[in-house]
Amino acid sequence: MLFDLANLPYWIFLGMGVLLFLLVIVSGGGDDDMDIDADVDLDVDLDLDADVDVGTDTDTDADGDLGGIEILGWLGIGKAPLILLLATDCSLLGLFGWMFNVMIGGVTGSIPTGFLAGVVSVMSLFLTLVTGGFISRPIGKIFASFGEDTSSDRFIGCHGTVSSATIPKENQGKIGQVDVLDPARNLLTVNATLPNWATVTPKRGNKVLVIDRHHHNYLVVLKDSADQQAWLDNAH
Repeated sequence: MLFDLANLPYWIFLGMGVLLFLLVIVSGGGDDDMDIDADVDLDVDLDLDADVDVGTDTDTDADGDLGGIEILGWLGIGKAPLILLLATDCSLLGLFGWMFNVMIGGVTGSIPTGFLAGVVSVMSLFLTLVTGGFISRPIGKIFASFGEDTSSDRFIGCHGTVSSATIPKENQGKIGQVDVLDPARNLLTVNATLPNWATVTPKRGNKVLVIDRHHHNYLVVLKDSADQQAWLDNAH
C-alpha cells in the first residue's frame, strides 16, 4: 500500500514541495519575483499621505474588505514568502494524501478510488490549508535569515507588530522587539526603540511604523497615532 502507484499524485505534490524548499534555500529565503502585488500584512496598508481625507465611506469600505484579508492571513498569505507557503502546502498535501490512502488501504485492503478518493483529496486539502497557515509564520522566520542582512534600511517605512512587552525610548538604555515584514515578504524580529519625542508607548501586539535606523536598532512609532502624524509632518 505504501508504494502503490495510486499514490502517484501525492508523490508529485510532495516532490514539488521538496524542490520548492530547495529553491527557497538556494535563493536565500524567498523569491522576490514570485511575490504578490497587494500587501496582505493584515494591516490593510493604505497610502501614508497626510493630506488624504479618510471619510466615513472609506472606513466602511475598509471594514468590508477586512473579512477577506483575515481569511488570507488565516491561510498564511502575507506571513511568509509566497514561494515558501507554496512549498509548505505542496509538501503537506502530498504527505496527508499519502498517509490517508495508506491508512484507508490498510483497513479496506485497497487504495481508495472513486468517491472515497475524492473525500481523501478534500480532507487532505483542508488539513493542508489549516496546517500550512499555522506553521507558515515560524517557517518563514527560519528561512528568512538565509542570505538576508537584518541591518539594512529596507525596513524603513514598513509596518511591524510589537513582540516585546513594550517599546522603550532610545534614551532609556533599553530595547524592545518588533516583528517586521520586509518588502520581500521576509518576516524578521528586529530590535527597536522609540524616538525621544514620542508621546505614545506601543505595547505587545500593537502595530508600529519603522521610521529610522540606528547602529543597533530601529526607531518606530505607534501606527496611526499622533506620533506617526508628527513624523509625517516633519518629513514633509
